[in-house]
Amino acid sequence: MVKFKNSMEEGESAISIILSYVEPPNDVLDLMKEHSEVWMARPKKQKDMFYRYLKEADGLYGAGLKVDEELLRHAPHLKIISNVSVGYDNLDMEAITKRGIIATHTPTVLIDTMADTMIGLMIATARRMPELNRLVKEGQWNKPMTPAFFGTNVHHKTLGIIGMGRIGEEIARRASVAFHMDVVYYNRTRKPEAEAVTGASFVEEIDELLETSDFVMVMTPLTESTYHMIDAGAFRKMKQSAVFLNGGRGAVVVEDDLIEALRQGDIAAAGLDVFEKEPVDSKNPLLSMDNVVTLPHIGTATHETRHAMYMDAAKQCINGVLGKKPEHIIQGG
Repeated sequence: MVKFKNSMEEGESAISIILSYVEPPNDVLDLMKEHSEVWMARPKKQKDMFYRYLKEADGLYGAGLKVDEELLRHAPHLKIISNVSVGYDNLDMEAITKRGIIATHTPTVLIDTMADTMIGLMIATARRMPELNRLVKEGQWNKPMTPAFFGTNVHHKTLGIIGMGRIGEEIARRASVAFHMDVVYYNRTRKPEAEAVTGASFVEEIDELLETSDFVMVMTPLTESTYHMIDAGAFRKMKQSAVFLNGGRGAVVVEDDLIEALRQGDIAAAGLDVFEKEPVDSKNPLLSMDNVVTLPHIGTATHETRHAMYMDAAKQCINGVLGKKPEHIIQGG
C-alpha cells in the first residue's frame, strides 16, 4: 500500500486510487494530490489493507475493478467511482445507484483511437495481413502468391455496425467517407443526427443487418440485453463471405458458436479485440485459425490515449469528491 502525502488540511476529502493493472502517470497523480489525500492499492494482493483504506475513501478511481455489493459494504463514505474505461460492465450500477454514488467513465477521449483500431482490424482481417506477414517471416514466400492467399476488398462493401455509440459513429464516418462503404447500423434507438454526418442507414431488425452486411462489427456494450446476442443463429444468417469483427465486449458473442461457425464455413473470417475470457487461454481454438485475427484488447492502447483516459478520469473523480458535477456520469445517485 502506497500513501501519497500532501499538504491537505485535516478533514478534507480523500481519493482512494485503486488500480488493477498499472499506475497512472505522475502528472495525473500530482493533479489528484493537489486536491486530496491519495492512496494507491492493489486490491487482490493486499485485500485487507485495501478495504481498510476504502472505508475512509470518498472517491474510487481505477480500471477493471469489479465494484459490487461486497465491495460497497466496505465503502460507507464513497461519493464517486471513476472508471478509466468507456465500458462499465465491471460496475454493479444497481448497487451503486442504490447508495447514491455517482459513477463515471471516459467515453470521449478514446473515440478516435478505438475507431482507428477497428478500421485497422477490418482491413487486416479482410486482407489476411497477419497470416501473410507470418508466411513471409517464416521464409515460405518462395513463389508468386496464388488466389489461395488472396483476401477480399474493403472499399465499396457493406459494413453493418451493431451498437451506434460515439465510437460506432466515428467508424461509420470513416468507412463511408474514406472507403466508400455502405454503412447500416442496428441500435436500440435511431440516431438521425449521426445518419446525417456518417451517411449510415438505420435498420429496425438486426436480421436485416446480418443478412446484408459484408462486414459485421459489434460495438455494443455488455448489458443484460446484449449478453450472448450473437449466437449460432446469428452466424447462420450472415453471408458465407462475411467477416465478423468484435470491438465491444467478448460476452456479447457466444464464443463456442463463433468457433463452430468458422469451422463450418458459415462465415469467412473474424477479427477480435475482445474475448469471453481474458487473457485468452492458449488452448482456445480461435488462436490456431488462420482466418482469425486476434488482438489482446488493445483498442485504446496508445500512449497518448491512455494518458488522456487517466487524466479525464482523475478530473471527474476530483469533481465528484469536491461535490461538483462530473462530465461523464454513467448513472447518478
